[in-house]
Amino acid sequence: MVLKSYLFTSESVSEGHPDKVADRISDSIVDTYLTADPYARVAVETMVTTNRIVVSGEVRCKKEITDRDLEEIARQAVRDIGYEQEGFHWQKAEFQSHVHAQSPDIAMGVDASGNKDEGAGDQGIMFGYACTETKELMPAPLQFAHQILRSLAHARHAGEVSYLEPDAKSQVTLRYENGRPVAATSVVVSTQHSPQVSAAELREYVRGHVIEALPDGWMCHDDAFYVNPTGQFIVGGPDADTGLTGRKIIVDTYGGAAPHGGGAFSGKDPTKVDRSAAYMSRYLAKNIVAAGLAERCTLQLAYAIGVSKPLSLYVDFQGTGLIDEAPIPDRLMEIVDLSPRGIREHLGLNRPIYAATSAYGHFGRKPRADGSFSWEKTDLAPILRTELTTGA
Repeated sequence: MVLKSYLFTSESVSEGHPDKVADRISDSIVDTYLTADPYARVAVETMVTTNRIVVSGEVRCKKEITDRDLEEIARQAVRDIGYEQEGFHWQKAEFQSHVHAQSPDIAMGVDASGNKDEGAGDQGIMFGYACTETKELMPAPLQFAHQILRSLAHARHAGEVSYLEPDAKSQVTLRYENGRPVAATSVVVSTQHSPQVSAAELREYVRGHVIEALPDGWMCHDDAFYVNPTGQFIVGGPDADTGLTGRKIIVDTYGGAAPHGGGAFSGKDPTKVDRSAAYMSRYLAKNIVAAGLAERCTLQLAYAIGVSKPLSLYVDFQGTGLIDEAPIPDRLMEIVDLSPRGIREHLGLNRPIYAATSAYGHFGRKPRADGSFSWEKTDLAPILRTELTTGA
């Protein structure tokens, strides 16, 4: 039995959240390696805490990237986010690098050789999802939570007000009726701020951004609108809480409205199917929904390290499809090359496009001229509409 009336909640975190600072540094490092060598191998993790940045991981690149280079990349990323605080400052933070060469055993499994195509960089399962709740074909609670924080970040960077600081979180609960979102029942926003602003002034300022992000008439009752529920949020960012790469994977994907395979995205080059196959899964699910074949689509891919073809492909329309799901996996395998190499080439992933993905979600974004968010295109929808309905 499918629930028709219920509440569902998703959260987002800003670019200044400690975990997102770590993601931004890791993805900026990925971009640097891919700029130097489009086929570089990168798996880099970052930890940030009080005035300290530590990066570690495995790389392979035709051009040397030094520890000094990595330090400059990390400091610039922190500067772009806006951290110039006593406890975390882009110039003053201590930096350490423990990046070393990629394991030859992993390289041997991934590299193409002889008649062997490029293999997956690891085993794993990856999920894609799309639905008709928003124009971006994303779950509404997450999309609105992202929009609130993007709006506040834009205002901060533009200098609209002087008291906003980088660290922030949002949480949106929506009421669903007959399976469709109809209103917000509660909204929580915690945003770091300077001591100069009062709680009342900050609350009213944030309210405007929330109302702008939500559809007309969806704002929750005032008693269910929470801004900095603890009373104040002055000490924040990595000074208040250690940040690690890949610790906000549900924020990065579908806000809990769909499964997640477990692998993080940030810090990884596109031979890592944790990243590239998750992007392809979203691309296929979104194009199926954009083609009008279903209102919701969950799609799963599975890979083994060193093996080029996926081990399985699963599609579920959750009872909303206009066609039978059963033959679709085999048809999709014929239409799209789902090998790691095929995914990279189809979506153009061997480019320095990843820093932009490190905050406010990897999905539900607009494709850009530089090739970032190519997996959000719906160019495959007409082909799928024709190919998947032939003989259906």
